[in-house]
Amino acid sequence: MTESSSHRNRATGVNRSLSRAWTAPVRAMNRFLGTTDGIAEPGRVFNGTAVVDCGVYVDGKRASGDFSPDEALREACSRENAFVWLGLHEPTEAEMSAIARTYDLHELAVEDAVKAEQRPKLEQFGSVHFLVLRTARYVPHSELTETSQVVETGQMMIFVGERFVITVRHGDASRLAPVRADLESRSVLLEQGPWAVAYAVTDRVVDAYVEVADQVEADLDIIEEGAFSRDKGSSVQQIYQMKRELVEFRRAVVPLQRPLATITAPQSRLVPKEIRRYFRDVQDHLTRTVEQVSSYDDLLNSILQARLAQVTVDQNNDMRKIAAWAGIATVWTAFAGVYGMNFDHMPETHWQYGYPGLITVLLGVSVLLYRAFRRNGWL
Repeated sequence: MTESSSHRNRATGVNRSLSRAWTAPVRAMNRFLGTTDGIAEPGRVFNGTAVVDCGVYVDGKRASGDFSPDEALREACSRENAFVWLGLHEPTEAEMSAIARTYDLHELAVEDAVKAEQRPKLEQFGSVHFLVLRTARYVPHSELTETSQVVETGQMMIFVGERFVITVRHGDASRLAPVRADLESRSVLLEQGPWAVAYAVTDRVVDAYVEVADQVEADLDIIEEGAFSRDKGSSVQQIYQMKRELVEFRRAVVPLQRPLATITAPQSRLVPKEIRRYFRDVQDHLTRTVEQVSSYDDLLNSILQARLAQVTVDQNNDMRKIAAWAGIATVWTAFAGVYGMNFDHMPETHWQYGYPGLITVLLGVSVLLYRAFRRNGWL
């Protein structure tokens, strides 16, 4: 940023503060309620709070103007076919509690949304449904090592009410700005209400699963090739690290099957019939990913077993080499032991050519033993 632009930003901030000085009590109450402290910056980011975006949608289109969370709910309740989409990113307990008072959220769901340590599930608290997803993102790396992070996971919570949908994101995986932009261009889908947002977010999360699964497959190909390479291949530690990363990915993907099965069940009345069709498409993608993850786990187990078998074979080969060289050395040790007993009367002890003759015999026997071991694959 240049010095002039920095000066303009400071001047703009001062003017904005002066023009809104009379609203200080209102802004203080908004901060207490966990709402935005002023007008949203470009990109609809509410500075100083966990609120990323807060919009009111009427008949599938976003209403003009900027709203705090409580203002947005009042606006949505005053209109027909309107709802609020409130986006939060890693809210604190105080911020989430303030939102809960405004939107009448259950305290247990609020606690889950703050701690972000839940497995995928779908719960109902009165008229509000609480959907928990685990997000996943592939971490690029130039080389797979024993400590490489392959899959980064986070959490996504969705509160779906009659007049609102609240998305709570933890971590950097599955950002929702593209989802919001795409939905705002599909007014027909947004007309279906808050569950349309829940579908779009779930679809984004599952699409990320598919991307991660495809990229993990490329890493597995490298590990498999290295495990059977004649050169120094993949170590057991690398394979085990990859297996741990796959377990983390599996924890995100597999448990989501039950919530989606509940949503897409023919007898389900949770979501509109039209939205259930979209959720079935998401369920198909999830099923494919679950099958991929299961096959990857089986493949890694096979690679690990094969690598361990190779390690055992290498150890056996080393032991055979050691035994072969020990056998050759035994010949020299035996002769040295016999002629080292210091008896007065021993054959060839006073022979002029005894020493070179003995060395010649030992070398000859050693060469014969070496060729024999070599022929049998011991050396």
